[in-house]
Amino acid sequence: MSELTSRDLIIQATYFVASILFILGLRSLTKPTQARLGMQQAAFGMLFAVIGTLLNAHILSYQWIMIGLIVGTIIGYPMAMKVAMTSMPQFVAFSHAFGAIAATIVGVVEYRHMHTIDAMGNMPGMSRGVAAAIGFEVLFGALTVTGSFMAFGKLQELITGRPITFRGQNAFNITLIAAAFVSLGVLIYNPDTTWAFYTLVSLGLFLGVSMVLPIGGGDMPVVISLLNSYAGLAASATGFAIGNNVLIIAGALEGAGGFILSLIMSKAMNRSFANIVFGAFGSAPAASTKAGGPTKEAKTITAEDAATQLAYAGSVVIIPGYGMAVAQAQHTCRELHELIQKKGGKVTYAIHPVAGRMPGHLNVILSEAGIDYGALLTDVDDANRVLASADVAVIVGANDIVNPDAEEDKSSPLYGMPIFRPWTAKTVFVVKRGKGTGFSGVENPLFTKDNALMIYGDAKGVLGNLVKEIKALDEGH
Repeated sequence: MSELTSRDLIIQATYFVASILFILGLRSLTKPTQARLGMQQAAFGMLFAVIGTLLNAHILSYQWIMIGLIVGTIIGYPMAMKVAMTSMPQFVAFSHAFGAIAATIVGVVEYRHMHTIDAMGNMPGMSRGVAAAIGFEVLFGALTVTGSFMAFGKLQELITGRPITFRGQNAFNITLIAAAFVSLGVLIYNPDTTWAFYTLVSLGLFLGVSMVLPIGGGDMPVVISLLNSYAGLAASATGFAIGNNVLIIAGALEGAGGFILSLIMSKAMNRSFANIVFGAFGSAPAASTKAGGPTKEAKTITAEDAATQLAYAGSVVIIPGYGMAVAQAQHTCRELHELIQKKGGKVTYAIHPVAGRMPGHLNVILSEAGIDYGALLTDVDDANRVLASADVAVIVGANDIVNPDAEEDKSSPLYGMPIFRPWTAKTVFVVKRGKGTGFSGVENPLFTKDNALMIYGDAKGVLGNLVKEIKALDEGH
């Protein structure tokens, strides 16, 4: 057996192990209790994939590869270690962008290599199949680059979270998509059509901007998931273009996983992909058209009175939203949770599928604070059954996911979205920074219901005051 054959066997073996670990990692991520294991399995899978790639006989020099590994490690490790859980969505979007940049550059370099005359005066050229793979790669890669940067800008509030629209925007975007696929068709028909290739790259970059700009902040979880799917498709196409099996498998897994997750999240909001991508949801504050009497005022309660009710409640359901994450109130929330439990109360958390700014965002935040997954209610129907018999529901920085109009007002843009029903509990405490609307810009009539009481202020500060007052009750006894 030749040395080359032995090396090939080792490479394929490492790719096989990497693929198995990727699949196991994805499977483990379906259960919160195994999510950490899933991340470790996927990380080791990537390690095997990198080792297999570094053994490739076509690598003539490792100098720039090693420089890239060192620079990437120096930049990536501190970023990953220091990023706050509240900033994880924008960090994920940022990471997607750089992964897509790598895929796009590989596609451009491969295309140029196939159309460059070598020292012997020959030009390799490419088949239509390879042209199709590279075309898909640069289209989805370029789209993901600019789309991810736009998502990062919205999440980081560098640009407005509101949809940015103009008349005829949907028709404009559809025209761009059609032009991109025409360019792809021309490239496949004649792989030597250089203008079609670079037009495809340019249209992909432009589409990333034009398709994400009209999407509101409330839909960012779905956008991130969809961009994840695009990045996977680009990686898989890269694998076909350069003959790398592990890229094909990993990219296909990421593309399929991201797409399925996007479908699940769309269903959780009772909305279609078309509505999310082209609907400009949240473009302007929407008001309910329900007929009614004079506008009711929301009632407030002091932290001292709220603490007394919580201290003697038999069942408390906490409904966290992105406001809790922004205030970094998860640790204070756990402290409140433990105090209520010590006094005999049962505490559970209702976690909506689209709460936060990316899939599973709040699960990660609460886990970081040491809150057991067993206390989390992630199914809307199950949570509503618990809420119906709860003494107190505490809403911490959530808005649209507890809006009654989603069930009661057919004119509301939220109508049909599965929501929690905290108003079915005996008492509702709403911890909210101010009187503004949520991501959707829709007013929430929950705040004026008879059993709803507002506690205005920063979530961490309010929960801290509740903890302080409950402790004072114990000291008073």
